[in-house]
Amino acid sequence: MKHVSLLIPDYAVMSSIEDPRYLFQAVNQFLINDGREALFDVHLVGLSKEVTLHNEIYTVHVDALVDKVKKTDLIVLPALIGDMDQALEANRDFVPWIIKQYNQGAELASLCAGAFFLASTGLLNGKKCSTHWVFANQFREMFPEVELVDDKVITDENGIYSSGGANSLWNLLLYLIEKYTSREMAVLAAKYFAIEIDRNSQSPFIMFQGQSEHDDESIRQVQLFIEQNFREKLTVDSLCNRFAIARRSLERRFKKATHNTTIEYIQRVKIEAAKKDLETTRKSVSEVMYEIGYSDTKAFRNVFKKVTGLTPVEYRSKFNKEAAVWV
Repeated sequence: MKHVSLLIPDYAVMSSIEDPRYLFQAVNQFLINDGREALFDVHLVGLSKEVTLHNEIYTVHVDALVDKVKKTDLIVLPALIGDMDQALEANRDFVPWIIKQYNQGAELASLCAGAFFLASTGLLNGKKCSTHWVFANQFREMFPEVELVDDKVITDENGIYSSGGANSLWNLLLYLIEKYTSREMAVLAAKYFAIEIDRNSQSPFIMFQGQSEHDDESIRQVQLFIEQNFREKLTVDSLCNRFAIARRSLERRFKKATHNTTIEYIQRVKIEAAKKDLETTRKSVSEVMYEIGYSDTKAFRNVFKKVTGLTPVEYRSKFNKEAAVWV
């Protein structure tokens, strides 16, 4: 029997508590139906007997207080919502227990923005982690010691797991089911819950949000110029000349401020504009490409796929409901 501690912190997203609880219980039933014993002993664990969530809309009654759980095998940290600094402060009393359990052999799994909670323990320092793409800039600012890979659906760092945004939590849960039981059981769960198994990238869903909450005003002006003139052929040298910044200085300061190189930023702004056109218009891929300043079809396709994980045609088919009519 695998002891699972599903944490019930303040500021938790209710669905990220109920969904894993339901899945583990369902897999237990699948195992019983197959003539095997149930595997997961799931406990809701909190700092108090009752935890109110979503402005007191929901009240969760925990099974055990955290200091009463002496040994567990898996700790699931649900997604958090609201002011992250306040959320982490409200839940800091969990941290020593999480660290102790990890040092005793427990595995840790954060769901969506639960990555903030996990990172606050310090156990992610020097490791890869994913979270919802909306929070990528904030996460990098709060936890620079963690390597954020926000395009990934799942990360596995030797028993410390994380998932991407929102429904990506299901993919991490299936990953854990396969690890603890079998591929067959994971596929059965995927079919039962109608989940696309083995999805490994959330890139198609990411909406680029340039990091502008920094103190380098000159770099902020460069960002603004890129965002307003992305249809032009922009180069690092042309930006250096326009803003009278040495190339080496621009590259260093731009990376520090935005977590992107200058070229990456130009590409991301251009591709974000292309995505919107492909989602909402009947323009051909070539028209979209020319309008954002690309003239090389192969280069555009390669950059688009690198950013989104899909070709321009695949992206349009996925997100434009009329695409099938005129593709």
